[in-house]
Amino acid sequence: MNILITGGAGFIGSNLIDFLLDNTNYNIISIDNFDNFYSKKHKLDNIKNQFNYKNFKFYEIDITNKDILFAKLTENYDVIIHLAAKAGVRPSILNPIAYIKTNVEGTQNILDLAKSRKTKKVISASSSSIYGDIEQFPWNEGISNFNPISPYAVSKIAGENLGKVFSNLYNIQYVALRFFTVYGPRQRPDLAIRKFIDSIEKNKTISLFGDGTSSRDYTYIDDILSGVVACLDYEKKSFDVFNLGNNYSVSLFNLVKTIEQVLNKKAKIEFLPFQKGDLKHTLSNISKANIELNYAPQTSLKEGIEKFYNWYKQANNAK
Repeated sequence: MNILITGGAGFIGSNLIDFLLDNTNYNIISIDNFDNFYSKKHKLDNIKNQFNYKNFKFYEIDITNKDILFAKLTENYDVIIHLAAKAGVRPSILNPIAYIKTNVEGTQNILDLAKSRKTKKVISASSSSIYGDIEQFPWNEGISNFNPISPYAVSKIAGENLGKVFSNLYNIQYVALRFFTVYGPRQRPDLAIRKFIDSIEKNKTISLFGDGTSSRDYTYIDDILSGVVACLDYEKKSFDVFNLGNNYSVSLFNLVKTIEQVLNKKAKIEFLPFQKGDLKHTLSNISKANIELNYAPQTSLKEGIEKFYNWYKQANNAK
């Protein structure tokens, strides 16, 4: 089986590729454009061991450049796992056009490639942010009254809609996965858990936006990967959507408390105004994924933080 993975050098993509290389004989073709949202070195570190596998190929390609995309990716792909995206809710407010270009136009380019390369299935990363500012908790896939509050969320809704149209037109399966606050080894440097651990470890002050009562459905990377991989065998509907979360929401205060326990250090905290574009709460209903994909998260927040902290120490010692 040939699997093309976009965004393959990023946090989720690189972890997914490691899993597939270690546990399957699939041919993995990875692309990434090394977007300057964070250091290229981080991404190169993510993928350095993957080049040891004979069934792995990597191309530096931007999904918004359709000509290069088609010129370099000439094979047929059984499955495309589309993880490439312009990331970050707050930055999308400052530069919405960049998010529309990558997350909408880039997604359309990947769909066109799938059609051209006789692809049978596209699995695409969506986001819990699409639900927006609604108070119907927990969020389930049947909710249609989205109330997005950031251009990032809008771009992810558009990606799902493009996938639905594409699936209807060309009879190619499209599965959208709504990820809920994924964390773990290789997490982006700008995300809360990594920032908090780094700052507390270095006795620096951490910033909490709002009063500390906002909450997130934190989901460990290994649990997310189990859901993505399960979709490789999912054939029930030509278009479908799944929440991949932990079905358990943790307040910002309790997140910091858990990190303090794992690091055995007290955080220095400053409170700042709540940020535009941020949701106050997220909480997933994962019953559909449990039934259809046998998706059942196994990692508690404390266990996940411990695993992440062990990786963080090893990564910093290797510098």
